[in-house]
Amino acid sequence: MTAKILVSACLMGHAVRYDGQAKPLVHAALDRWRDEGRLVTVCPEMSAGMPVPRLPAEIGEGWSAADILSGKGHVRESNGTDVTGEFLQAARNALALAVETGCTHALLIDGSPSCGSGFVYDGSFSGRRQKGEGVTAALLRAHGIQVFSDRQIEELVAAIGH
Repeated sequence: MTAKILVSACLMGHAVRYDGQAKPLVHAALDRWRDEGRLVTVCPEMSAGMPVPRLPAEIGEGWSAADILSGKGHVRESNGTDVTGEFLQAARNALALAVETGCTHALLIDGSPSCGSGFVYDGSFSGRRQKGEGVTAALLRAHGIQVFSDRQIEELVAAIGH
């Protein structure tokens, strides 16, 4: 069976990021996988009913995605609004879609409090990055889906084998 890949909608050119922008990733493998019908596109936040544009959100200082998933910690917007519930629902929706469509791999935008897989912002809204992952990336990994960031597409190509 050919591996299916869950991919962040913003990487596919959809203007769904918090700032109403896209962050298209151009790569021959993406074009090939799209033509082969292997890509499953999702914006976790939009699947949970969050608007575009929306305020920036970050995992609270000192917390991790694992903390959020275990009921500790929070995700807050820049105005202080707690959006933890929305991010948990977003992660559950992405996992359900991945399972339903047979995705074994995910290609997600790094830095996002949902999709980050190598780094996230530190919760201070100062632009400082820290090693970590978003809530969706953590939940996918916990269920055996291999997660790659947009900066790791060559590693994803190698993992899939074609």
